[in-house]
Amino acid sequence: MVAEDGVLLREGLVRLLMEAGHDVVAAVGDGPSLIAAVQNEKPDVSVVDVRMPPSHTDEGLRAAVALRRSGGRTPILVLSQYVELAYADDLLADARGAIGYLLKDAVVDVDGFLDALGRVAAGGTVLDPQVVAQLMIRRRNDPLAELTTREREVLALMAEGASNTAIAKRLVVTEGAVEKHITSIFGKLRLPQDSDQHRRVLAVLAYLRAP
Repeated sequence: MVAEDGVLLREGLVRLLMEAGHDVVAAVGDGPSLIAAVQNEKPDVSVVDVRMPPSHTDEGLRAAVALRRSGGRTPILVLSQYVELAYADDLLADARGAIGYLLKDAVVDVDGFLDALGRVAAGGTVLDPQVVAQLMIRRRNDPLAELTTREREVLALMAEGASNTAIAKRLVVTEGAVEKHITSIFGKLRLPQDSDQHRRVLAVLAYLRAP
């Protein structure tokens, strides 16, 4: 399956894949259509752009993360002009494999691209060296780098002064889930064992000081 908002590039990928002997079960141009197509067609592998409608920011990557979280086998090769750090960590941290992230400008030949696609479909992991480098730089400079996207959302609401009950309502989850996220945040930020209220303050300070 191909998810790319640029019509010419999308059609070019479809033709390239078909000429290489693959069946393209769907070709879409936005995040919601990507999720629906994968759920309906269950492709062997999906080629996904990062920036697509409706937000034109990280819609494709967020949709990819949502699909991986939904369970099942969902091999995804992200093919983008950008390294979108906000959700790349979540996507690449998935221990199940079958994931790839390549930069369009770094793809120098068709055979290399098809080989990468095949490895992802078979359960492997393929990462562009620039993606790895930028993620490593982020981890060195950002004390929050180990947090998942959901944990960052919880921490942001904590910084706004929201209680666990209020956070649960905002994120449409249970209070128990919020408590688990907060415990995980404390652990990943390596906050000393103390009262939860004190650690809550320290966690918020770490969030406010982060680059």
